[in-house]
Amino acid sequence: MTRRKKRLTHDQHVFLLSLAAGAPGVLATLLLLRSYVEDAKVGWTVGALVVLVWLLTSLTLRERVLRPLQTAANLLAALREEDFSVRGREARPGDPLGELLLEINQLADTLHAQRVGSLEAGALLRRVMDEIEVAVLAFDARGRAALANRAAEKLLGIPLSQLLESGGLDAGRLRLEEALAGESARVMELSLPGASGRFEVRRSTFRMGGLPHQLLVLTDLRRALREEERLAWQRLVRVLGHEINNSLAPIHSISSSLKGSAPEDVEAGLAVIERRAEGLMRFMSAYTRLARLPPPQLRDLDVPDWVNRVAALEKRISVHVREGPPVSVRADADQLEQLLINLIRNAADAALETGGRVEVSWSVGQRQLEICVADEGPGVTSTANLFVPFFTTKAGGSGIGLALARQIAEAHQGSLALENRNDRRGARARLRLPL
Repeated sequence: MTRRKKRLTHDQHVFLLSLAAGAPGVLATLLLLRSYVEDAKVGWTVGALVVLVWLLTSLTLRERVLRPLQTAANLLAALREEDFSVRGREARPGDPLGELLLEINQLADTLHAQRVGSLEAGALLRRVMDEIEVAVLAFDARGRAALANRAAEKLLGIPLSQLLESGGLDAGRLRLEEALAGESARVMELSLPGASGRFEVRRSTFRMGGLPHQLLVLTDLRRALREEERLAWQRLVRVLGHEINNSLAPIHSISSSLKGSAPEDVEAGLAVIERRAEGLMRFMSAYTRLARLPPPQLRDLDVPDWVNRVAALEKRISVHVREGPPVSVRADADQLEQLLINLIRNAADAALETGGRVEVSWSVGQRQLEICVADEGPGVTSTANLFVPFFTTKAGGSGIGLALARQIAEAHQGSLALENRNDRRGARARLRLPL
């Protein structure tokens, strides 16, 4: 077995090269001393001095070459240990060694700024994660918890120190193995120590320390659903109370005043009571209709035929139809007909106030159909309550037309929006349906 030859170090190379550079001069000097100096003692003394100077010069050259390299190595080692306070003293431009030290000092300043920024960003991220009420966890490739916030600690019922110790707890032990599989964004039932119920689960991937990780975000939907339910009940009670009180107040007042009245007054009062009772019945009928919209029965619907047929139903004003491309959609013809009737009726009501026109058009975009109903009426003063059920600014209006229209559009995976026109006075309703 051959032994590996030991290589010379850099300082040994420098020392040997310096010796080799001075060797010819030293040898020539010794030969001259031997030839021209007769006194042997003087010759040996001078020769020894020459050799000594030769060796000292080589050692000095070696030290001069190695010391800057050792300084640079020490500076880089300090940077590796994240000690950014050490600086090279002879850093200056115009000198190769000084420029090397100058670059190292600038590198230290840059790394120090990046380190401070990283620490501040990390502290901000930890503060944000601890403040949000959404549970955030990160799992490594082995399915072990590598990161968690306070909301996750509360949800899982395990302290963070125990959750992340010894490489982190396994997702199966945390009852989150199913959440780490399947679709990224979905709603699922979870039974956890801190809470049980419906959670929105979002999952994404990122790299930390050069290794792939999964980020898991768990949003408890119970609070949001309870808040929405509370707001919906408040709106419903407010609307129902308003409508019922508007009918019961005159009924109560007239009933009280009819006691001991003449027959003709009784007849007139009963007529008022009848009208208010009929109005209350119409309101409850409209509410029932809005609350019990059946799911759409999808069939092929020819768009040009549908638009022209509904536009012809409006008799109070001539509705102009601007023809678009021939296209058909899968939809419930009866529901979409009711939707378009409501939009054209509202546009006609607005146009009749100003003597303007009503125009219906359609166009085809990327995988969607857009129906546009534009009028030249007074426009929309406020869009805040347009789609609130039973809210209306028209005398005798029921307040369910736009609400019902939007409900039909969303049942067809579409959308409905109402906005003021930019080209002229009036409003424009945009119905978008998927193709």
